[in-house]
Amino acid sequence: MCHRIVPVQMDELQMALDLYATTGHAHIPKDNPVPKDVYPGAKLATIVKEPKGGLTAQELVWGFASTQPKRQGRIFNTRLETALSQLRDGYGMWVDPITRGRCLVPVRAFYESWTEPGSPAPGEKVAVRFASETHRIFLLAAVMRNGEVSIVTCSPNADVGPVHSRMPLVLGPGESSIWLGPGFPKLADRSQIHLSAETILPPQKG
Repeated sequence: MCHRIVPVQMDELQMALDLYATTGHAHIPKDNPVPKDVYPGAKLATIVKEPKGGLTAQELVWGFASTQPKRQGRIFNTRLETALSQLRDGYGMWVDPITRGRCLVPVRAFYESWTEPGSPAPGEKVAVRFASETHRIFLLAAVMRNGEVSIVTCSPNADVGPVHSRMPLVLGPGESSIWLGPGFPKLADRSQIHLSAETILPPQKG
């Protein structure tokens, strides 16, 4: 369950998209200060596909506000399997977001709390910080509705599996257009994505 990430700031994303529009290459300077970790309820810089096909930056609240009176908090993750099942059935809360609201959340890293056997500190909540082995900034698949965004999760790959039973749907080079296009269901397999576990530390809000 992804509930802590190292985001990209809105001004960084806008600069990267402006560069992409003129040069075909997005870039965020290495010396930019790294933002603090954020949690559901924070605003996330998000890449949204425009009706005419272009990409734009929007700042969306992380987590869908619950429409169920008895459910507290925000729905900040979307299980890909559930969304695809509802899409096939034509019914459920994820049908519209997965159909019309697919978007991208650029991050520097994400955390997963260690829930699988073999935790280095049994009985203690420990988080592992995952980052891309090859890129300082990488993209997470997400869905949006009404100014809110939820990060899509899938079965873990070999890097995340020993730590947690789920992982964000991390996109590799060239896969952002697939996620935003009609062939997105084939991205469920993340076995070819390679991540590094940079640090292990207790989750802290700050």
